[in-house]
Amino acid sequence: MILPIGQTLPDHLLQSLYELSADETQFIDGASTAGWHARTLKRNLQAKPSPLVSRLLRQTGDALLANELVQAAARPKAIVRLLLSRYEPGMEYGLHVDDAMIDGQRTDLSFTLFLSAADSYEGGELVIDEASAERSFKLDAGSLLLYPSTTLHRVSPVTRGQRLVIVGWIRSLVRDPAQREILFDLERSITQLRQQADQQATLALLLKSRSNLLRMWSED
Repeated sequence: MILPIGQTLPDHLLQSLYELSADETQFIDGASTAGWHARTLKRNLQAKPSPLVSRLLRQTGDALLANELVQAAARPKAIVRLLLSRYEPGMEYGLHVDDAMIDGQRTDLSFTLFLSAADSYEGGELVIDEASAERSFKLDAGSLLLYPSTTLHRVSPVTRGQRLVIVGWIRSLVRDPAQREILFDLERSITQLRQQADQQATLALLLKSRSNLLRMWSED
């Protein structure tokens, strides 16, 4: 399941991240955090560790974990890591799959949180390789694309402007992607039925099914 989620950050946090991204002194070669294969494909800049970067990324993680759609689709146990990245003209990230383990935790889902306005740069699409064809994504500032970490994907070359993003990984309480999708569909149905006073018996059955599936599928 590949899911776009809009407006995941409050405006003040989005503005603070954008201002940080404009500071040339805050960035280093992004290849330093890539695996041995991806390192040869990764051409971008990445925010170096600092108290300010840590604080803003922590606030970003808190905002994402509080997002109802992120909770429903990902069932997050933890956000494994967040990286603030910048792409300038000529930069790209070749076709790769994300590491299965990061910081000692399994990566079940990956996400890209777009910080730049979509019309402020050209190129830089996130391209996901699916069985039938490639799919390209370029979302509005503050929007997030959630996708399985098992996918091959790439970032096409930026030809104008700056592409500012936060990328991250989630370890889910529910390891199997098909099970997560079933739970997500149940969650959407529950949300709809909560607004209908005459559907409370059906709602109770769906809530029972959701809870029992979580008992079956959730990991400690």
